[in-house]
Amino acid sequence: MSTLFVRTLREDPADAEIPSHRLLVRAGYIRRAAAGGYTWLPLGYRVYRNVERVVREEMDRMGA
Repeated sequence: MSTLFVRTLREDPADAEIPSHRLLVRAGYIRRAAAGGYTWLPLGYRVYRNVERVVREEMDRMGA
C-alpha cells in the first residue's frame, strides 16, 4: 500500500450524499467519470474482485 500512488481527498466531495459514497471517493477507490457515472480505480477494483471472490465461494459452498 505504501508504494501505490492513490489520490485521496481530505474533504468530502460536494456531490456525495451517502456516507459510503463519500468514503469510497475520499479513499481513492472510485472516481467520477461523468454525471452519475463512476469508474473503479485500481485499488477499488482489487477490493471489488476480492469481495466478489468471497461471495462466490460462499455461494458455491451453500450449493447455490
